[in-house]
Amino acid sequence: MVSINPATGRPIRTYPDFPPERIPEILERAARAQAAWRGVSIGARKAPVAALGNLLRERRDELAALMTEEMGKPIREARAEVEKCAWVCDYAAEWGEGFLAPVAAETDASRSYVAFEPLGVVLGIMPWNFPFWQVIRYAVPALLAGNGTLLKHAPNVPGCALVLEELFGSAGFPEDLFQSLLLDVLFVPALIEDRRVAAVTFTGSTKAGSTVAQTAARSLKKTVLELGGSDPYVFLSDADLDTGVPACAVGRLFNTGQSCIAAKRMIVEREILDRFEQALVAEMTARVMGDPTDEETDLGPIARDDLRRNLHRQVTESVEGGARLLAGGEIPDGPGFFYPVTVLTDVVPGMPAYHEELFGPVAAILPAADEGDALRIANDTVYGLGAAVFTTDVEKGERLAREVLQAGSCFVNDFVRSDPRLPFGGIKNSGYGRELSVYGFREFVNVKTVWVR
Repeated sequence: MVSINPATGRPIRTYPDFPPERIPEILERAARAQAAWRGVSIGARKAPVAALGNLLRERRDELAALMTEEMGKPIREARAEVEKCAWVCDYAAEWGEGFLAPVAAETDASRSYVAFEPLGVVLGIMPWNFPFWQVIRYAVPALLAGNGTLLKHAPNVPGCALVLEELFGSAGFPEDLFQSLLLDVLFVPALIEDRRVAAVTFTGSTKAGSTVAQTAARSLKKTVLELGGSDPYVFLSDADLDTGVPACAVGRLFNTGQSCIAAKRMIVEREILDRFEQALVAEMTARVMGDPTDEETDLGPIARDDLRRNLHRQVTESVEGGARLLAGGEIPDGPGFFYPVTVLTDVVPGMPAYHEELFGPVAAILPAADEGDALRIANDTVYGLGAAVFTTDVEKGERLAREVLQAGSCFVNDFVRSDPRLPFGGIKNSGYGRELSVYGFREFVNVKTVWVR
């Protein structure tokens, strides 16, 4: 397994693949570790969770540099990702025990309640775009609940995968409770089907998530899927563009646009379309693209060259279909997998920019005749991860977010983002299940009824 620096296109280092003949041994060790861990009180499990948060902060700069090297995340954002991971640990240590405490139920029993017990070993199949955050946000609640976990990380971030295993061990989690496997994807079905794996959580593409779900279903395994997104940002005619457009640009360009919950489809009422186009182009093109290790850089490279080529295909085919290019749209010369800030407008059905997820710094502007048309377009997608609406009528914006927009997270007058205190996940082809908050803590547990006469 070879890691490639996307800023240069050159190999970083080679990692030996995990010997497949060792998989049964690894599974057995994980099962034994989890069997012992489930007998530890939740109060005692909190100690390594808190220690992990402290360790992440202590090693923030080192971990951020590794992320930047392996997948090209701008260094300032990489440090922020590590800090957010530490926040999850803090939140879990403070609130997790309460989330997992038995809940009393009034029945005709002498005593009845709902208990939350661990399922066993959870297999996490994680992507490269947030190589620490995606792992920490599922693993910490799962471990605090008494589960064990095996991590099959993306093949382009093997260094991150291995250092995560080392971090969990250094924080005081028992040996073998968290293990990273540098395995080829060909071995994943056998892992899912093994009796020692109780559940699977997957973050990635809709196509791959469907395959994971089908494999798990054959063995009746619980799954949580966080899949793709094509988040609509609806700008009504009364929107405050001075605050809304900068928020939209942040939502589109964070992590160089490589985020499932990035702002991808800007749906704008025609009354304000010209002003919106001008403001968005100015806001987005002001961002600095370059060396991700530079503190002044806003946009790094695309993580892999095949991903860049696909992004360029989507832009090119959309322009050929009638979209207008307001900025960018050309692969730059030079080393690395860079792609410029790109803005498309007049995007309509039939174009890749209308239907497909754009995973990079490309904004698609979709004109709408009026409010009703804008909301129809917003929901005209197979995805349902996040959505936002911008209007100075906050009461109306809240009503539309709550009752009309079809997504797992709906924001009013700001960009969509995850927060440990709120559940995160999607509907439709964006997946099912939730991470974070009390709902995430109760995903990988047996919700058990206890009835006593």
